[in-house]
Amino acid sequence: MTGGRADDEAGAARRGRRPAGQDTRDVVLAGARAEFLERGYEAASVRSVARRAGVDPGTVRHWFGDKTRLFTASLGLADVDPAALVRAAADGPVDGLGERLVRAVVELWDGDGGTTVRLVIPAVMSDPGLRGLLPQFLGAEILGPIVQRLDVADARLRTALVASQVAGVLLTRFLVPIDPLASLPPERVAALVGPTVQRYLTGDLPVALTTVEGVAGRGGEEQNSSHGE
Repeated sequence: MTGGRADDEAGAARRGRRPAGQDTRDVVLAGARAEFLERGYEAASVRSVARRAGVDPGTVRHWFGDKTRLFTASLGLADVDPAALVRAAADGPVDGLGERLVRAVVELWDGDGGTTVRLVIPAVMSDPGLRGLLPQFLGAEILGPIVQRLDVADARLRTALVASQVAGVLLTRFLVPIDPLASLPPERVAALVGPTVQRYLTGDLPVALTTVEGVAGRGGEEQNSSHGE
């Protein structure tokens, strides 16, 4: 009986609130990475990360706020607030959404001279697990809410097209700088690239592409279902 009580107390201590220090933050972050890699972004939660890290959910929220910020921190993007990025793009007339989105993204990374992009993105892309999580995160927290606000058809295809354009801007501005694009002010980049993003968001898409997307979407859903089972 004594041994059982000791084991229970030890387990409770492991699950309890740890001292709020940098070591605790690192433990939570390691638990978050493991949880996201194992379960995927959408299935993971603050509570499941807390259980894995051996802390209570309040400790996780103390350091990272919510699941979105926890995930960005696990990618090395602790200073990125996806909700703020979505607000900056979405607030305003629909016909200027593409330009606002491009400008918000470029200004975000310009804030530190592109250092974060140059350091973090290659590291994430070289890790198969984290690389696989990026599409989930972009769809669920950034581009998905923007496209859903528009209530348009072919939302998945439009989200992918916007992601391709934004990723191209980040690549040619920060990772493989190509002038003059790499040196233009954010508002000029937004004015040039924004109309293309706007077309992806609200314009007409070729019928052939939407048909292919519909087939691919059904196949992807079936494939995901079979894996889930």
